[in-house]
Order: sequence, then C-alpha cells, then structure tokens
Amino acid sequence: MFCYQCQETVGNKGCSGAAGACGKKAPTAELQDLLIHTLKGVAAWAVEAKARGLATDRADEAIMHGLFSTITNANFDDYYFTRSIGEALKVRDALRDEVNRARSASGSKGCPACGTDEGVAGEKPALRSDAATWTAAPQDYASKARGVGVLATENEDVRSLRELLIYGLKGMAAYAHHAAVLGKRDDAVFAFMAKGLASTLDDGLSVDEMTALVLECGSVGVAAMALLDAANTGAYGKPEMTAVDIGVRKNPGIIVSGHDLKDLEMLLEQSVGQGVDVYTHSEMLPAQYYPAFKKYPHFAGNYGNAWWKQREEFEQFRGAILMTTNCIVPPADSYKARMYTTGVAGYPGCPHVDADASGYKDFSALIAAAKACQPPVEIETGTIVGGFAHDQVAALAPKVVEAIKAGKIRKFIVMAGCDGRHKGREYYTEFAKALPKDAVILTAGCAKYRYNKLGLGDIDGIPRVLDAGQCNDSYSLVVTALLLKDAFGLASVNELPLAFNIAWYEQKAVIVLLALLSLGVKNIHLGPTLPAFLSPNVAKVLVDNFGIAGVGTVEDDLKLLVG
Repeated sequence: MFCYQCQETVGNKGCSGAAGACGKKAPTAELQDLLIHTLKGVAAWAVEAKARGLATDRADEAIMHGLFSTITNANFDDYYFTRSIGEALKVRDALRDEVNRARSASGSKGCPACGTDEGVAGEKPALRSDAATWTAAPQDYASKARGVGVLATENEDVRSLRELLIYGLKGMAAYAHHAAVLGKRDDAVFAFMAKGLASTLDDGLSVDEMTALVLECGSVGVAAMALLDAANTGAYGKPEMTAVDIGVRKNPGIIVSGHDLKDLEMLLEQSVGQGVDVYTHSEMLPAQYYPAFKKYPHFAGNYGNAWWKQREEFEQFRGAILMTTNCIVPPADSYKARMYTTGVAGYPGCPHVDADASGYKDFSALIAAAKACQPPVEIETGTIVGGFAHDQVAALAPKVVEAIKAGKIRKFIVMAGCDGRHKGREYYTEFAKALPKDAVILTAGCAKYRYNKLGLGDIDGIPRVLDAGQCNDSYSLVVTALLLKDAFGLASVNELPLAFNIAWYEQKAVIVLLALLSLGVKNIHLGPTLPAFLSPNVAKVLVDNFGIAGVGTVEDDLKLLVG
C-alpha cells in the first residue's frame, strides 16, 4: 500500500507496509485504490454520455458513493469495497454499451475520451484506456489493485496535482451526498465530479490545465457547500445561538457521531419514548444548533470531544454508538458489538444499518442495544456555545460592525478545519489562549475542540469563539466574511481585519481549502504540517500565487497574523 491523503501520514511522506496511521490495513487500502481506478473509467464514459445527452444517474451515484467511501476513516470493510468495485464495473460497462450504441447510430465509434478505438477525425487523441476497459473476477482484484495506486503516476508533479484534485473531489462527494439524502442535487456538481476524475487519465494535460482544474474544483466546491447549506436549513431551520449541555442524564444513551443530519433525524424519531437519551459527538455537535432537533425531549447534550478521543470516550459512554460517516477509529473489542455504522461508513465486526429503497433506516436493533446498557459516565459538566452560521452572524452584524469601529474587535481569526492526534496540534490551543482579548475566532469543523472549552469570554456579548458548525459550514464563514466586506464597503475579503490559521486532517478540509482559494482568499496558514501530497513544485505554485504557508511558533504567528 501507499497512502498520503491525510495529515497523519507517516513521517509526512506516506503510509506503506502492513497498515496506515488511521488503522486501515494494506489490503483495504489497495481495494480503495482499485475502486478509485474503476471510478475513473466510469467517469470517462459518463463524460462522453453527458456530452450526448444520455442519462448518467447510476454513474453519478457510483462516483459520489465511491469517492466518499474512500475518505480517511470512513470505511475499513474489504467486503464493502469488493462489492463496490463489482457494482462500478457493471455501471461502467452498461454506460459504455449505451454510449457505443449512440455513437454507432450517429456514424462514429468508440470513446476517444476512454481510449477505446480511434475515435473520429478531428477528435482528441485517445487517452490511457485501462480504467475504462479492464475486467477481472473478484479473486483477481488484489493483484490488479497493486498496479493502479497513487504511485502508478510516475511524474511527481503530475501525481501531486492529480491527487490534490482527487482529494478535493472526495470532499465534494461527501457534501453532495449529505445534500442528496435531503433531496437536493446539482447536476453541475455531478458533472464536475465526472469531468475531474476522468481528467486524471489524461497524460496530455499541461500543468497549467491541471492547475485550472484544481481551482475549478474549488469553485464547484463552493456550490456544493451552498447546496448543502440550503438542504440543511431547509429541512431543519436556521442554526441559532445555543448553549449545549456537556454533562449527562440518568437514562441509557445513544451517541451519534459523523456528519449526516438525516440519520440523526430518523434515529430521534424512532427513539421517542424508548427510555433512552441521544447525545451528539464530535462533528455531530452542530446538530444541537438546529431548531428542528430541539423539539425532541430525549435529545441530550454533547458527549466528549473530537473524533480521535473516541476509544476512551466511547468506553466511558457505555451506550450504543452510531457512526454516520467518517472519523471512525478502529474500535476496541469491548464496544465493537454496540457500535453501529450506516451509509458509506463501515468496520468489520460492527453491525451495519442499510437504507431501504425509499432511504428509510430501521434503527430498532441499535435502540434495543442501547436500552440494555448502563447510563453514560459523566466526564465533564457545563455548557459550550455555538450556532453562529451566517444567518445568526448576520443578525449580530450591526453589533459586530459597531465593535470593530469602536476598536473593541481588532481581528478575526478563522481557525476552522479538523482536529487530530498529531502532537503539533497543541499549537492551536496555545494560539487561541495567547490571542489578545480583542480578537475573535471564527471556526467550523472539529478543530473547535482545541479551544471551545477554554472560556475565552465575549466582547460586548459577542462570544470570542463563533462556531459556525460542521466542516461543510466553512461556507458560512465565507458568507460571514463577504457580509463584513460589504458592510465596510471593501473590494476584497483580503482587506478585512481577517486572518486564516486553518488545521487540516482529511479530504473534506481539502475541498474547503480549494474553495477558499477559488474565492480569492490569500495568505492562508495551514497546519500542523503542509500536505505530503504537495510536491515541492506544486507547493511553490500555491505559495507564489496564494500565499499559502505552514505554521510556525505561537509567538511568531501571533505577530504575523494579529500584529
């Protein structure tokens, strides 16, 4: 195996050998590589089909689910990936046959974008064709997988740009999936996922063309996050400032982690009156801010911290666990049987809840398991305040503008992104502690757990930590920045008293970064380490054109970012 898609990759170079830093074993990693390779073939035929006006719904679904399932810490189940590869091959070949029938009817043949046949006069030369034509029985997947991984692209810079694009697409697929389960879809998002993935088969693209595709990925990522924002608020209301209890109640509990609000809604509906309480965990904390969920009397507070502490905290929780998306840490045997997965998430030995044809999920087994458990052990008490998505901040805007004009708020620091186990992440806690009292943190994602319990106070009633929500709610931070830009009549968000000090871990953070770059945001500091998948030359492009930089010491970065 070779994998370097997350921040914790070994030595900031790459995970190889028997397993990755995330706990993903080599055979699983190789099956994920083969799934991505297969999806590239699906994408190439989908691009051709879309150009001919043919339906690509099955291909779009396969690409979205496949990309999402290979995000770091989402799925560790070899059976899931073996099945997904087989299904993707069927989708690819059915689409190929449909395209070729259409081409034959119009007097042309083959798929020049897939490298099958020579195409017709004047069309682009054939591209590398293997992803669009290979076939194998499941018992041969392992040998095939070893030849199609990341290192199959030999040129370091081409590899870097391709992987940067693929990781952005993985993050985009996650957000598109969350929106889709709430009934919101954007054909342009699905079209770009196919276009972007298919482009990684094209050995003829220049560095400039690949760089343009990466930036286009960011632009489409903004659209995907806006779509999800509309889906969430349309279904559950607009997030509002909320004090969330971090203690426990006396009933047995269910803890829900991940990002999928629809799963939480179904679980809450099914568990009413069952004598169990439902708690959020890690990235599910922002569900506490939506009005629709507050009607459930058994919807308790938030338990624990960021995803990487779950082995210790799930042990102490003692109840049933629902993992709705990624951020799975390989579970201890003591609670594996009561940790349920759903959607694209999966772990061998953990029960899985599938949706039926209408999207409904039956959580009765999980609820029954919870009722047989002891109540959770209390690990902390008090409250944390959040719910500062763009509409809530807009309501506070006059107060914020007044505080800025009065000199009471000197600087906003965007500290969004991910948390993780890396010792260097202590930097973010120390940075937050050291900020001057006239600085306000804008955050989203699980990075907040490094400082949202520090008691940093407020400025004239405006909390000094404004939590917009999940990682996808980084869109809200962009809207907030644009709101402030307009309030002060500035030409660019780069003219605001605003600095970016972002932590990253996995691929949803990559699409957020690309989205910011596509909006023209410059001078972003990214840590605790720069991505291993950025080659020196690609990193230089980002530094020279966008001012991307790593983090230094707390003292030096305070001088640089705050003054």
